[in-house]
Amino acid sequence: MSTAPEHRAPSALAPATVVVSAGRPERTQGGHINPSLPLNSTYVSRGVITPGELSYARGDNDAWHPFEQALAALECQGGADDGGSPGVGLVFGSGMAAIAAVFSLVPDGGTIVLPRHAYQAGMVLADQVRDRHGVTLRHVDITDTDAMVAALDGADLLLVESPTNPMLEVADLPAVLGAARARGVRSVVDNTFATPLGQRPLEHGADIVLHSVTKYLAGHSDVVLGALVTRDAELAATLREHRTLHGAIAGPFEVWLALRGLRTLALRFERAQANAAELARRLADHPEVAEVRHPSLPGDPGHGRARAQMNGFGAIIGVRPVGRAGTGTVERADAVVDAVRLWLPATSLGGVESMLERRRRWGTEAVTVPEDLLRLSVGIEDVEDLWTDLDRALRA
Repeated sequence: MSTAPEHRAPSALAPATVVVSAGRPERTQGGHINPSLPLNSTYVSRGVITPGELSYARGDNDAWHPFEQALAALECQGGADDGGSPGVGLVFGSGMAAIAAVFSLVPDGGTIVLPRHAYQAGMVLADQVRDRHGVTLRHVDITDTDAMVAALDGADLLLVESPTNPMLEVADLPAVLGAARARGVRSVVDNTFATPLGQRPLEHGADIVLHSVTKYLAGHSDVVLGALVTRDAELAATLREHRTLHGAIAGPFEVWLALRGLRTLALRFERAQANAAELARRLADHPEVAEVRHPSLPGDPGHGRARAQMNGFGAIIGVRPVGRAGTGTVERADAVVDAVRLWLPATSLGGVESMLERRRRWGTEAVTVPEDLLRLSVGIEDVEDLWTDLDRALRA
């Protein structure tokens, strides 16, 4: 089976430069500056298949390699060039396909440690893995480091989101991941909210980093993709085999679009984070807001940890409106969604456009998520326009 080349991170370059420079073709006179879009289901192949040889596009596809190399470069900065292991990126047909590949690492009857709040579709899949394969699930509050460490005893896999979706809780990643490594528990960190520009979990001891590429990495709400990154070559081979045999593969055009979107990640994420911090500050003083969650706020429970281990605070905000006489807060939250004109009522996040939704409208969301919680994904529009629309909707 062929494999994409391992990436050796250009550790001297800043991440904002890597998003632009990584995954480019070789520099030749008259050559392309952007990767081409090869559309092949199979390749010319004779005799015994050798490692690294392209043969059939479900097993490996040269359309994937530039994006996989660029993402590995971002997550593995400070890797091979300073004595660490090189990184391997693997793109999948969706974020859920990447999560399924991770869960496939757990043996029947094994144990998974999970956050009590995390991406709801992933938690539904975890429940199915439990029911079909006799796996034990240990749901833990990731802000309670002692409880997280205690839950690792006898576990096979640790899955962490930090910040969590949608509650924006922040884990002590160095402590939790270090404890997992000390106990021989394989660890996975969903880095979708933070992106590699906000934090690099492999540097804190994670075995695998997980992304919904659909969100910030691609950044334009026009593709559905997932990805995994690891420094463990044997583990990468296992995950690649799962992708091949389960057909969890990505289309060439979608991956090409994701790489094009990745080029502007630093600019988009910087603007979105700045907008989010300003909106969170204003929302904290708004008379129609009962609670705001954003790690940039000094009073937010995750502020200290985020300040210590993240580069920025992300662009997702949690908001709960104030109830009024004659109406509950759920109705108020729904009314805000109905009243906005610039913000888009939508379930995704991480695009250039600002979106919001009430999370508990999904029946599979954790019951510990407040029913009136609005999740705001802040985009790159003018912050005053975003505020005017949101403030008017809150007061309507």
